[in-house]
Amino acid sequence: MTDTLRPVEQALPDAAPTASGSPQKLKRSIGIVGGTLLTLSCVTPASTLFVVVPDLFSSLGTATALTIAIGSLLCIAVAFCYSELGTLIPSAGGEYAMVSTMAGRLAGWLVFVLSLLVVMIVPPVIAMGTADYLAPIVHLNPSMAGAGVMLLATLAGLLDLRANAWITGVFLVLEVIAAAVVAVLGFTHSQRGVGSLTSMQVAGSGGHTDTVTAMLVVSGLAIALFITQGFSTAVYLSEELENPRRNVARTVLATLAISTVIILVPVVAITMGASDLSTLTGGDISSMVTAWSNSAVGTFVSLCVALAIINAGIVMVIQNSRVLFASARDKAWPEPVNQSLSRLGRFGSPWVATLLVGVPGALLCFVNLDTLYGVTGVSVTAMYLLVAVAALLARRGQHRHTPAWRMPLWPAMPVLLIAVLAYILSQQEATYLLWTGGITAVATLYWAFYLRPRRETRWLVSIPEDVQA
Repeated sequence: MTDTLRPVEQALPDAAPTASGSPQKLKRSIGIVGGTLLTLSCVTPASTLFVVVPDLFSSLGTATALTIAIGSLLCIAVAFCYSELGTLIPSAGGEYAMVSTMAGRLAGWLVFVLSLLVVMIVPPVIAMGTADYLAPIVHLNPSMAGAGVMLLATLAGLLDLRANAWITGVFLVLEVIAAAVVAVLGFTHSQRGVGSLTSMQVAGSGGHTDTVTAMLVVSGLAIALFITQGFSTAVYLSEELENPRRNVARTVLATLAISTVIILVPVVAITMGASDLSTLTGGDISSMVTAWSNSAVGTFVSLCVALAIINAGIVMVIQNSRVLFASARDKAWPEPVNQSLSRLGRFGSPWVATLLVGVPGALLCFVNLDTLYGVTGVSVTAMYLLVAVAALLARRGQHRHTPAWRMPLWPAMPVLLIAVLAYILSQQEATYLLWTGGITAVATLYWAFYLRPRRETRWLVSIPEDVQA
């Protein structure tokens, strides 16, 4: 199963060459600060708070903060898995490179398909929220606004990564300010005590109060995991991080801690500060901010969120193009496709891969939002489960002695995570399980009829030579 770990030069003799004849590589141009800024921007705490969390409020009411807190605790175990595997296998392929190396090529291919679903769906999901937060200035169609954001992010994604780190850093400051304003206003206008966070109530039809069951919380954990999902970006950027053996783990864990605080604290404040249960369930955070302050503050927060969404789009396009770039370098496709996707532009970015992420993302802005949420939740949960399986296998054979960050409480941590994620997956809606399962089945057929018969020349998962032990 570990025969997939190969040097780039060996794996790709006919990859797009540099002037010296060797394959093109992503350059190491960012340190832990730049990596953390980019990774935090991909988690995009404020846009997640304002775009994704309202959907949880509508179904979980006062149990939203509790669900996100449980999801964040689960993400600690997930982050441990990513940190160990990401320092063992620091590749732009992210999850699929790690799982292929530890659990075999087929498992890695399925993780690639799941990660591709996530990276293609999440940006348009976030981008479609732009229209709501530009409403104080201009009224736009959500799908059209989302498509515009995706195209703008695509153009920015063609630039140098170091430049994008500074751009996204500035935007990140603005979205943290917006989240802080919401938190302060919510706490200073508190209508209920801390006990409301565990009251498990949601506004039902006809003005009735419904109880949020434990099963609803478990079902909501798939979206809760998605809320902080972006910390995995540190692994995707590992080929461009300086000293990845040390900085990947630091970036993953620091990003998870910071993003959890930025998201969870305002959610607690909103839960306590909403004027009534119906307002909380409605999830219109902008209206709550205006009610707590005035229209000027509401407009400021809305504009900060709009910038945060654009910021998220830029970083997600950067991340996702690296996944396609790595898949081409690892020979996942017919050779003409591999050559196109592995081409680097004048700024060092994989420009063809960037376009193939951004343009379809713009088109997905016209797909039903609930379907996108559901498929993403299932895909993220299944992908984390397979990553946990790979982490369970990470200390055997040659990998036992490879220099890497090692998680505490191994193997209990990945074993517990596998059991919990499998249960969460079993509680998701059948429609979303069928959609995700159908796409995975098609991908398995591609593996069986194209990749597997060509195992000597296709799907040769590699890591950069300069970071091998």
